[in-house]
Amino acid sequence: RVLEMCDHQLRDGGTEPIEREHWNEQVDAMAADGQRVLGLAYRAAREGTDTIDAQSVQKELVLLGLVGLIDPPRAEAIQAVRECHEAGIRVVMITGDHQLTASAIGAALAIGDGRTALTGRELDEMDDPALSKAASEVDVFARVSPEHKLRLVTAIQGHGQVVAMTGDGVNDAPALKRADVGIAMGIKGTEVSKEAAEMVLTDDNFASIAHAVEEGRTVYDNLRKAIMFILPTNGGEGLTIFLAILLGRTLPLTPVQVLWVNMITAVTLALALAFEPPEQAVMKRKPRRPDANLLDGYFIWRIGFVSVIMCAGTFGMFIYMRGQGASEELARTVAVNTMVMFEVFYLLNTRFTFAPVLSIAGLFGSRRVLLAIGLALVFQMLFTYLPVMQHLFGTTGIGVREWLQITAVASSVLFLVEIEKCFARRFAPAAQ
Repeated sequence: RVLEMCDHQLRDGGTEPIEREHWNEQVDAMAADGQRVLGLAYRAAREGTDTIDAQSVQKELVLLGLVGLIDPPRAEAIQAVRECHEAGIRVVMITGDHQLTASAIGAALAIGDGRTALTGRELDEMDDPALSKAASEVDVFARVSPEHKLRLVTAIQGHGQVVAMTGDGVNDAPALKRADVGIAMGIKGTEVSKEAAEMVLTDDNFASIAHAVEEGRTVYDNLRKAIMFILPTNGGEGLTIFLAILLGRTLPLTPVQVLWVNMITAVTLALALAFEPPEQAVMKRKPRRPDANLLDGYFIWRIGFVSVIMCAGTFGMFIYMRGQGASEELARTVAVNTMVMFEVFYLLNTRFTFAPVLSIAGLFGSRRVLLAIGLALVFQMLFTYLPVMQHLFGTTGIGVREWLQITAVASSVLFLVEIEKCFARRFAPAAQ
């Protein structure tokens, strides 16, 4: 724009007709190097001039030269873009910079192919179908206006994609408002952009967005793990009681014992899953569909599978103890402890949804899980041996032999679920 206003250039203290082709080549060379290029020009005021308006500097300017400003991408931003790509997140650059500048910075960030960039002028010539096609194929857009940003966000949403838009200026506000998640810059951002956005990035660092995605996926994973832990334990208890009623047998668990298992052990153990760290591959998964159910078919299968294992082991131990001539109190004490030990071993399975857990990191890699298991075992010792607890819950002390039998039966869930995970990884990779 400045070059268009110039008809002379400065050389050796004097002026001469401007060489537009030369300066355009210099602009392109600097922009291709990732620099933002400013043109500096002046116009000598006529003698006696005491007022200047905008029209006074629209033509007959003398070009002084060019200034290139370099704003290199942060190393953490390059890494964050790489992580987003691995996570199946498409990163699009929409900027007001020169087309060549945008392409060069895009190439440094691995956004786009480093060559293709559309300008706002080209977008103006596109109808909605053509723009929709361009929005799905091109990752770098330059010299755009607020209207272009809004149209691009709308076009990307039209492909069924969830759009997070970042911006800091007043002209970004319409697109921030339109996006599914508007993210304003907390340091450089204007108050208008912050009001229009759903989130404010306090450090103005793109890497924080990638970290937020990782944190969000971890929270979602841990929520599903907690549900996947609680439902089978409740299912196992329910099936055990239902099977006893169906067969006309004495209940292996009394209502107050079921309450103990739910209120003390299940809650204590399940709470540990809320603090699980991210799984190693959490940022290498493809995004889940926005309309995906919290519990899919595979999770329902896992819940039923584990419920049956717990029911079979608990009910089987109760029948076995009664067959050995044990009293109802002793048999029920064994049954309750078998159910709790099932939960302890299954908690280890649940730390990783699909990945194997039979390793040092899997079995001993979480202090919170180990602490929860330790607390659950302490509670069970009190439940089994403390006289007041025996009176309240109808339990009695058991010996080392019974504990060994309980551990052997309950540990089966650990190995059976790991075998099931192996089949899931091999034959149902889509479930992951």
